[in-house]
Amino acid sequence: MISLFIGGEKSGKSDLALERFLELEPPRALVVTGKAQDFSFRRRIEKHRMDPRRSGSQMIVSEAGLNMPSLLTQHAGRGVPSVLVDSLDFWVFAVLENGGEEDFEQRLDELATALAPYAKTGRPDAVLVTCEVGLGPIAATSAVRRFVRCLGECNRRLAAMADEAVFCTAGLPMRLKTL
Repeated sequence: MISLFIGGEKSGKSDLALERFLELEPPRALVVTGKAQDFSFRRRIEKHRMDPRRSGSQMIVSEAGLNMPSLLTQHAGRGVPSVLVDSLDFWVFAVLENGGEEDFEQRLDELATALAPYAKTGRPDAVLVTCEVGLGPIAATSAVRRFVRCLGECNRRLAAMADEAVFCTAGLPMRLKTL
């Protein structure tokens, strides 16, 4: 089963996704995608890392960049029943930084293939977190427009695969697609 939690910056999507994830069978794998490139973001990552709900003997924590699809395939192949990916927008950043938009479709196909075992009924389960980019004004720069296009495409494709989709705003869930 795939559950997708989507919302804006600081909308509560990660907390709601974590609650859903912790309902799933252990052992669990947490796949984080953010890379600290400044002090405040490093502090934010450290706060997440120190949260006891995100650690412990029943939690495998992995940092992923471009290799996220292969990491998901490895977890499924090893029989890890529950995976949380937080968050897809940083993976899209990594793809665009390393291969550009030309490489994006192939990488998105790889991600969809890696998530296919999770889309089946039963185990394993994946909880995905992503930012919604379609609610703001049209971006002023071509780089930001490229990111918005790619993340929007990623979100649409994975929402179509998901069994459950939840939009988060002000810490409140709005169910878009239910089990």
